[in-house]
Amino acid sequence: MATVYLPEFRLGKVLATSFTGTLSERYGEKLERIPVPSRLADWLAVNGLAVGSCTQSQLDRARELRESIHTAATAVANQNPLPSAAVHVINDCSTQGLASAILTSEGVRKWRLSSTSVEDALSVVAADAIGLLAGEREGKISLCASPTCRAAFLDTSRGGTRKWCDMNTCGNREKKARFINKRNGSSLAD
Repeated sequence: MATVYLPEFRLGKVLATSFTGTLSERYGEKLERIPVPSRLADWLAVNGLAVGSCTQSQLDRARELRESIHTAATAVANQNPLPSAAVHVINDCSTQGLASAILTSEGVRKWRLSSTSVEDALSVVAADAIGLLAGEREGKISLCASPTCRAAFLDTSRGGTRKWCDMNTCGNREKKARFINKRNGSSLAD
């Protein structure tokens, strides 16, 4: 039996931008981190939104939400108007589910899904995106400086000058490429 490679999830502190990160290298060699319905269920479970099962049509809807969030976040980062089609999908997904915010005894907000449906879980992701896009969080939405990535992320750095969606991936790759180019350029001059 052949082993199927399933790429690891890139997790962050912001649910909505972590969700958009399930497709990476958007402008390079794309990497789909939720290629099958069961991987969407896995991603939701890792993020505290466990669902019973996931169908292909639910995965398609999740990808539509993901791309709408990315499109809207890109517009915000570029200080452009929000695209109405993206806003419609985000709002529609937000209202399709019946999730409730609850406070744990540790003082942390968690989400309680009314069922184990993907729609309930996606409503939480959409609600998180709405809060992010509406500017309800400290920081600003930025885009990764990597020309092949361009992932949206919430920049909470002191000066608001963070360049990479993730220093361990895009940042290191770009710095390594710059180092190699500089080294190769200087060795040619010798």
